[in-house]
Amino acid sequence: MAIVDYCIADGIARIGLNRPERHNALVPELLDALREALRAARAAQPAAIVLHAAGPSFSTGGDVRAFYATPPAKRRAYADQVVGTLNATILDLLSAPCPTIAAVHARVTGGSVGLVLGCDIAVAGPKASFAPWYTAVGFSPDGAWTALMPERIGRARALEVQLLNQRIDSDEAQRLGLVSPVGGPRCAYEDALERAARIRDARAGSIARTLALMRPDIHVVSRALEAERRHFLEQIETDEAEAGMAAFLGRRQESVGLKRSARARRENERKSSDF
Repeated sequence: MAIVDYCIADGIARIGLNRPERHNALVPELLDALREALRAARAAQPAAIVLHAAGPSFSTGGDVRAFYATPPAKRRAYADQVVGTLNATILDLLSAPCPTIAAVHARVTGGSVGLVLGCDIAVAGPKASFAPWYTAVGFSPDGAWTALMPERIGRARALEVQLLNQRIDSDEAQRLGLVSPVGGPRCAYEDALERAARIRDARAGSIARTLALMRPDIHVVSRALEAERRHFLEQIETDEAEAGMAAFLGRRQESVGLKRSARARRENERKSSDF
């Protein structure tokens, strides 16, 4: 099974994150496959690109378990690979020769927000949400949380969300202009395809000039992403990040254990009721 799905149909490129068992967390293999799919789409010259995801999450950012499992002496290099490739992916999206649309069906956390911010349009269903988690885990912001998010939702709100590790639900994301609501009974993916079809049927020259005039300055964004990468690499080597990852993974393991216990209890109750 491919970690990233790619196909072109009816002049629209469809790229899907396909690591559902790990909530499409960002690891080098997934990011490399995503960049390869974007290169293939660029060569195929589709009218639009739709980025979507499989599973219970759109993507949960960098895989904290993978960061923690990497020996401390190699952790900076691993972080550089992940954040550096994520930055390159965001720039790939911002420089795509056609409009890009993110179909956000569920939660987005950490650096994965950059995959949404890098797209020209983002549509979100009612279960979508966005959260940073940096101050909780002990990481420094990446994924364009400082490079692009302030422009989208305002600097003051972007700063508050990150400092307080606040969750932006779908309704607030729509109100802030971070995403557009899904129209009618369609899901996010269906809605994104419908918008891509409308772009395909529009005047190509007009679309291209609109992108050239409206997209953020790629050089400015590139410098801001590089600053994020430098700060991330410095922070990942601190004792604070080490302790934060351990605590985060411990809480998650405890949560998983509680959920499993609850399921087992419900199953036992069901079996008892069968007699």
